[in-house]
Amino acid sequence: MIYAFDTYYYPDFALTVCLAFEDWASAQEQEIFKEKTIINADYESGAFYKRELPCILSLLKEIELKSEDIIIVDGYVTLNNDGKIGLGGYLYEALYKKYPIAGIAKNEFSSPDSKRRNIPGRK
Repeated sequence: MIYAFDTYYYPDFALTVCLAFEDWASAQEQEIFKEKTIINADYESGAFYKRELPCILSLLKEIELKSEDIIIVDGYVTLNNDGKIGLGGYLYEALYKKYPIAGIAKNEFSSPDSKRRNIPGRK
């Protein structure tokens, strides 16, 4: 199973949603999981996990993961070439490194101490 997570923030709570897909070629989700939680932290660049990780871990309590399952998060697994971890990396560690985590981010992460990856075609 492939589990894709995202969290939406409202003034006084967060709503975490997880879509479960049978495999990469699935045209439609098999199941949808949702949970409202209290927001425990403000957004902090480079420490996004502090806000979103508790929400994902809470919703994961409703899901019985199997060794072949894959988890997708809205964020990075690693933040730079030196191995600084992001949301996906913290989730991987919190799950005792048992499940592969794929991070899909909308924006490139940058900070004064991060190094850009040398990707052909990128300026």
